[in-house]
Amino acid sequence: MAEGKMADTGQAEQPGQLSVVSTATDGICVLTLAGEIDHDTGQALRQALDASYGAPRPRIVVDLSRVTFMDSTGINIFIAAHRTLTETGGWIRLAAPGEAVMRTLQIVGVDTVIDCRETLRQALSD
Repeated sequence: MAEGKMADTGQAEQPGQLSVVSTATDGICVLTLAGEIDHDTGQALRQALDASYGAPRPRIVVDLSRVTFMDSTGINIFIAAHRTLTETGGWIRLAAPGEAVMRTLQIVGVDTVIDCRETLRQALSD
């Protein structure tokens, strides 16, 4: 798999922080998140997603394997990204959500709207 540039918006070393690392693999933007997605940290995720929209038919995979908490802020950000990307012929997939994050996605039905895969590898295939 071809690797691209990396951009790190910060380290999630303390509770309540969110780290976003952006890489590219085979033309797919991969956002690797670590920490919590909530009202205080959502802007970092929004900015990373906005920066990923530049390609004509953008494809984005969000690796959630290191996200420990997500509230409605994350849900709203992902739904908005899904709408924007679908309108431009692109897509977004959520990869490897932990049990607590997956439960949140399932409770509000996001897993029926946005493609959620068990692993990053699965999200990158197809």
